[in-house]
Amino acid sequence: MTTRRQFFGYAGAAAAGAAATGGAVVALDNNSDTGTPVSRTISPYGDHQAGIARSAPAVAELVSFKLGTDRAGLGRLMRLWTSDLVALADGRAAPGDTAPELAVASKSVTVTVGFGPRVFEVTGQRPPGLDDLPVMKHDRLQPAWSGGDLLVMVGADDAVSVVHAVRRLIADAKPFATPLWRQTGFWDSTGPDGEPVTGRNLFGQVDGTGNPVFGTPDFDRTVWSADGPDWFRGGTTLVVRRIRLNLDTWDELTRSEQERAIGRKLSTGAPLTGTAEPDELDLEARDADGRLVIAQNAHARLSHHSENDGRRIFRKGLNYVHDTGATRESGLIFLSHQADVASQFLPLLARLDAVDALNEWTTTIGSAVFALPPGFQPGGWLGQSLLS
Repeated sequence: MTTRRQFFGYAGAAAAGAAATGGAVVALDNNSDTGTPVSRTISPYGDHQAGIARSAPAVAELVSFKLGTDRAGLGRLMRLWTSDLVALADGRAAPGDTAPELAVASKSVTVTVGFGPRVFEVTGQRPPGLDDLPVMKHDRLQPAWSGGDLLVMVGADDAVSVVHAVRRLIADAKPFATPLWRQTGFWDSTGPDGEPVTGRNLFGQVDGTGNPVFGTPDFDRTVWSADGPDWFRGGTTLVVRRIRLNLDTWDELTRSEQERAIGRKLSTGAPLTGTAEPDELDLEARDADGRLVIAQNAHARLSHHSENDGRRIFRKGLNYVHDTGATRESGLIFLSHQADVASQFLPLLARLDAVDALNEWTTTIGSAVFALPPGFQPGGWLGQSLLS
C-alpha cells in the first residue's frame, strides 16, 4: 500500500498542499443580523505564523513533543506539518487523513509551531534570549506539564476541528517525535453584542488589558525578533506557564479584596483609579486614608510596563479544567510572546514571583519556552531557512 510519505515525497509536501487550492483566504464578514463574527478561514501564509498576532482562540490544544530524529529528519517533519497546516486551514483533508469529513472550512483553524532549546543542540543557531526559565520561588513544577523539544498549538472555533487537527499532526510526527504533554484550553473574547472583548479568566478577571495592539510599531517591537540569526528574523519566542488557580479560597474573599489584589475592577476591567478598561493606571492615587488605591503588591501595578523599565510582552490566556475522578483542577494556560525571553519576560516574572498579591491563590505547575520561526509563503515550509 502506498503510504502518505511515499505519495508526496518529503520535499514536495508543502508545495503540493498549496497548489491544491491556491492558498486559503481570509474572510472577516460579520453576521449582518446579529453582529456576531462568522467563522472564517485564516490564511496560513505570511511573514509571521498566522496564529500569533491575534486573540486567543475559542478552543485550543498545545502538544509538546520529544524529538527523536536528527536535523534532516526534523526538516522532513516540518515539511509534513506545513502541508498539514495548509490543508487544515483551508478545511481540506490532508492526504492520509482517516477522518476526512472532520476537515471543515471556515473554522478559524491555525497551527503554530515552535522549537524548544534542544532543537538548537541539533541545528545550532540558537536565538538570543531563548533562556530556560529558572524555577521560581512559588513554582511547583510538574514534569507532566513542563519542557519539550517541539510545540504545536492548534486553535479553532470549535473543539472538533482542534481534536481532528491534533490527531493528524501527531500521526505525521511518527517516527520523528513523540508527544510529551498535551494541554487543552478555551477562551471567550466575544461580547454579548458580537464585538471583540478582552476575555476573562476563571477568577472572573478581565485578562489581557494593555496588550500592544496588532500591527502597530509597539507590537512589532515587542513581539517580532529583529536580531539574532537570519532564520529567526520575523519570529518570536513563546513562554507557556500552566497556572493552577485556587478558586475555593479565592471565592472566600470579598469582592473588594479580590479587586485590591488585582488592582482592577472585576465588573469592567477598569483600573481602580479609572472608569473604563483602557484607562491608564494612576499609580500615585491615594484614598481618604492615605493608602495607595492600587496597592504596591497589586498584580496590575507589578506587571505594568511603567513599573518594569518599559518592558512589554504580548500575553494571551486559555482557561482550563482538568478532571481526575471527582476532583477538578482549574487554571490558566498563560502564553507570553516576546522577541527576547531573557530581557523582556524574565525580569517581569521575577518581580511578580517576589511580591505579587495573586501568588496566594495561584501556583505555576508547568513551564516551557519555545522559539517560533517566521512564517512561510506558498511553496515554502516552516523552518526552511534553518533546516534546508
